[in-house]
Amino acid sequence: MSKNSSASGSRRTTLTRAHKFSIAGVATLGAAALALSLVPADASDSPVTEAAPAAFQSKKIEDVRADVTDQKAAADQKARAAAERIEAQRAAEAKQAAGAKESADRAQRAAEAKKAVEAAKAKQAAESAAERSRQQPSSASRASARTVVYANNLDGWIRESLDVMKKNGIPGSYNGLYRNIMRESSGNPRAINLWDINARNGIPSKGLLQVIPPTFSAYHVTGTPFDIYHPVSNITAAANYAADRYGSIDNVFGAY
Repeated sequence: MSKNSSASGSRRTTLTRAHKFSIAGVATLGAAALALSLVPADASDSPVTEAAPAAFQSKKIEDVRADVTDQKAAADQKARAAAERIEAQRAAEAKQAAGAKESADRAQRAAEAKKAVEAAKAKQAAESAAERSRQQPSSASRASARTVVYANNLDGWIRESLDVMKKNGIPGSYNGLYRNIMRESSGNPRAINLWDINARNGIPSKGLLQVIPPTFSAYHVTGTPFDIYHPVSNITAAANYAADRYGSIDNVFGAY
């Protein structure tokens, strides 16, 4: 009984080793087969690198940079265009404001000149009325005045003006008046200057000696018509102004 048991145990031990070797071999072959099955059929022995994914990623970055650059250029162009439009609008508004101011200034100057003329007229009318009330010419004076006849031409206008100037203590000579009249108007009592600074200010020079309305109003001589185009009134008012500013019309040799 014990012998059989020993033989049986010996066989069992031998079978166990054989089985172990067999199992180890099968396991090794199985691992090899599993490793081969995990390698792709077209795979080579060369090691796999990540060169392709890195190149693709670099290209994407360059595309993004190019897109950002284009967007920035477009934004800069739009900003410049907007700035140019704003600048043009500001320039137009400044020009419009300057034109409006110039028009307002011109209107104000014209209004002031008109006001000065009206004030001078009122003052002259009051002075004339007072003068008439103080001095009533005698019959002899009226008779003497009626005997004097002046020609209705430049010579007669100058001579009559000289008589009025003499009565009012205004200095001046025939030659001084004639010289300045020919320079200013060529002897035309209706002459008017429509292009100089006075004209642009709304107070053009008028008459034989080219007097502006405010000056005529301020220096009009009593006893002559209050009409800037009247030859004698224009001459005597201009001579009165020249005497006040230059001492005499004889001292005037240019624009005054």
